Amino acid sequence: MKYVKVWWIFAINAIQTQMMVRWALLLFLLGKILRFGIFLFFIIILVDKTKALAGYSLDQTIFFFLTFNLIDMLAQLLFREVYRFRGTVVNGNFDFTLIKPFNPLFRSLTSGPDLLDFITLIPLLGAIVYFINRLQIIDPLGIIFYILLVAAGFTIALSFHILVLSLAILTTEIDNVLWMYRDITSMGRFPVDIYREPIRGFLTFAIPVGVMMSFPVKALLGILSPVLILYAIIFSLIFFWVSLKTWNFALKQYSSASS
Repeated sequence: MKYVKVWWIFAINAIQTQMMVRWALLLFLLGKILRFGIFLFFIIILVDKTKALAGYSLDQTIFFFLTFNLIDMLAQLLFREVYRFRGTVVNGNFDFTLIKPFNPLFRSLTSGPDLLDFITLIPLLGAIVYFINRLQIIDPLGIIFYILLVAAGFTIALSFHILVLSLAILTTEIDNVLWMYRDITSMGRFPVDIYREPIRGFLTFAIPVGVMMSFPVKALLGILSPVLILYAIIFSLIFFWVSLKTWNFALKQYSSASS
């Protein structure tokens, strides 16, 4: 509860800062909605012309797209501060983070949440529920696996952001890595089945975009084997453990602004 209260203070401060220029806030929100709508329109046109995409119907393809946006939006909502962390290290303000009476990793990850994503998250969740009903998913086990694998995908996204924070401490260079992450994960807007081998295997096992974005929907549709479901969960936990170890190592290498 302590950290929930601290996060709420961060969130209120962030939204107050954003509200200082309200017209810019509205334009930014409009841009998010427009971008989402353009990609959705593109998917509809693409599948309508081909009748199917890698064997998936239009509704199923849209559900892949919605799941990608759910995981991506949660990461953007909660971990926006990661994009500003490099400046904190370079100007020495990270020294003050380390002396605060709470976990510096929590502060570095979550102190700048983007609540605009929360506004768009509500209709997104409604759309996901709508398409689950539209796809006539009645297997409760499939829904449970979907939720578990969405949580696994979010854990992988969290782990990657922790690794980026660690890299910022070790090298003070993270901008290119962040944009590379954005570009690669954007390939998960569609099911990874549309890519040929070895790209498909690379996106599934080397860079786990498929595990993050495609596995939850496949589990919901009942076309993902139990072995791969178990693999996704174990991989996300191991990746999270590795990211925490890397963060602790980076903290030991940190040289403060006064040194």
